[in-house]
Amino acid sequence: MNDTISFKLNGETIACPVSGAGTLLDLLRDTARLTSARPGCRIGRCGACTVLLDGEAVPACLVMTWQLAGRQVETVEGLQDDQDFLVVRDALARESALQCGYCTPGFAVSLVSGIRHQRSGQETDLGEAIAGNLCRCTGYGGLSRAIQRLTDSCCREDAAAGNDNDFSGD
Repeated sequence: MNDTISFKLNGETIACPVSGAGTLLDLLRDTARLTSARPGCRIGRCGACTVLLDGEAVPACLVMTWQLAGRQVETVEGLQDDQDFLVVRDALARESALQCGYCTPGFAVSLVSGIRHQRSGQETDLGEAIAGNLCRCTGYGGLSRAIQRLTDSCCREDAAAGNDNDFSGD
């Protein structure tokens, strides 16, 4: 039995038929033809399919399509002009943080979520923000440098705004 649900995908309201066993990952890739959320483990352990669901980083493979009614989903495709995403993208590129790119969208979305949490006043360690993401083809040195760059940047912005919060998570 297929039902039709309505939700926001990258800022646009869409309505689509869903089945009881379908996942957000399948809907994104097969129906919406958005490919930044990548199939990896399909059990929520690798982070390759991470998207923002109502602002929270979640593995799309674990979200059932019937759970999407009235919700908001953001993918890398929808974040292309987002200032937080641009800062993350720049830090990852400057530090040569990732190699093949398969896992990159998941890492980027998780970092965007972490930065947004910091901005809202939550103590968020960006290293912990990516705890659910795995990269199988590189060391984590470049990624660690990118996270340090982002952490330093957030602290500078915070100090310039006159806020004494330490956003490094230490």
